[in-house]
Amino acid sequence: MLALLSLPAVAQEKAAAKPAATASGVYYEIFVRAFYDSNDDGIGDLNGVTAKLDYIKSLGVSGIWLMPINPSPSYHGYDITDYEGINPQYGNLQDFRKLLAEAHKRGIQVVMDMVINHTSDQHPWFKAAMDPKDPHHDWYLWAKPGTDLKAVSAVGGPAWHRASNGAYYEGTFTAAMPDLNYDHPAVRKAMIEVGRFWLQQGVDGFRLDAAQHIYDDLRTDMSDPIALQKNVRWWSEYRRALEAAKPQVWLVGEVARQNPDDLTPYMGPLNTVFDFPLATQLIESVDQERNLGIGGGLEYSFAAFRKHANGEFDDAPFLSNHDQQRVMSQLDGNILHMRLAAELLLTLPGHPFIYYGEELGMQGSKPDEDIREPMRWYRNGKGQGTASWKDWSSGDDATVSVQAQDADPASLLNLYRKLIGWRQQVSALRDGVLHDVPAADPHVLAYMLQDAQSRVLVVHNLSREPRVFELGSDAHVASVLLQTEEGAVLAGGKLSLPPYATVILQ
Repeated sequence: MLALLSLPAVAQEKAAAKPAATASGVYYEIFVRAFYDSNDDGIGDLNGVTAKLDYIKSLGVSGIWLMPINPSPSYHGYDITDYEGINPQYGNLQDFRKLLAEAHKRGIQVVMDMVINHTSDQHPWFKAAMDPKDPHHDWYLWAKPGTDLKAVSAVGGPAWHRASNGAYYEGTFTAAMPDLNYDHPAVRKAMIEVGRFWLQQGVDGFRLDAAQHIYDDLRTDMSDPIALQKNVRWWSEYRRALEAAKPQVWLVGEVARQNPDDLTPYMGPLNTVFDFPLATQLIESVDQERNLGIGGGLEYSFAAFRKHANGEFDDAPFLSNHDQQRVMSQLDGNILHMRLAAELLLTLPGHPFIYYGEELGMQGSKPDEDIREPMRWYRNGKGQGTASWKDWSSGDDATVSVQAQDADPASLLNLYRKLIGWRQQVSALRDGVLHDVPAADPHVLAYMLQDAQSRVLVVHNLSREPRVFELGSDAHVASVLLQTEEGAVLAGGKLSLPPYATVILQ
């Protein structure tokens, strides 16, 4: 049963620091290597992203997140050799400045991947650190007598690796990624200067890779309150320093934990963090066609986030990213479930993130290369701008392409556009405080979103069967405002829902 009028009025929250972007609040993650190739060398590049800004604009997103674009010996770029350079395979600094200018003309913000937990083992700093007398030696973490060289890292692999000088250094992820020593003031200063450099170029914010691992290096650190405290202190210092250079800088952190309580301490030091627990819950609910407590869980966690951040928080929900199986693969290729997952994601408040190709239903399973495949622009998988840095492995057919879906009003691509458009139309969908509305039917998810401008009730039918949601006599909901599937009927205090439908009531 629902009683909208009995809910407490939403307190006026402090205005969260966020980019001055278009209204949807949605961000689009791009692996530049795979996106669009402007010079026919098979590798996507910055000019390719610029060439496709009108496509990105057509989605209605507020901004883009560029995966690493700095020089790196690897294809993925998460082991950087020059923090103030551009990967020459992607272009140069002039190309990047052009991308920034063209994106900003279209109201699109640009967020860079900031990978500062570790460097590449090919970075000049690490090479210099082989000499114990070099100042850079202490920029890294070296084993001391008595160190357990068989210790397991926080991500499950070996924590210690043998260097060319015979000493052992810490690398949470791999031997190619030696961890930086954030107890050294010079390291902190250097990384703040890197952030300032890119802000001076016009970047709007940063996605902070491995934010939890600055001090959370070993498996034993994962529950260590001292490691957490040091992480939070560093990111608070980092945010203050960057805001001094650009007050509206926006910081979104990767804290890959499955308990929402583990995200709470980072709300405040950062503008937001990716909601990994929610991503799992959304996909499991869609796959099982059941409400697994999404509304109640979000109301609880959002209240904790808001309290910790003094009201200045936004969630960053997503379905999958470059480290996980693509959503369509997690859902076994079920297009109806894929559509429903998009409906859940894009009717949640905050800043939802979409992984490039997700809007087409691209598939992809591990290993990592196979979830980072070329963007599918054309039905036949070939054509101007198609990256060819690797072959496709997913078996997507011709319908999984921009060319096939762009003009089809019933396509997944145009569902994404519609849902993002809803966020531009209804401010509560992006900025509202969420209140769970319990449903007697386990196949229905409902919640209210309210901000200073609007209040709406969002109702999802998670099942393949029509459902009826009873609102109650005191609901005070007047009409169906928006719906994904025609046929929703509000009458006599009951909402009739077509299969897999999402309905917005006002």
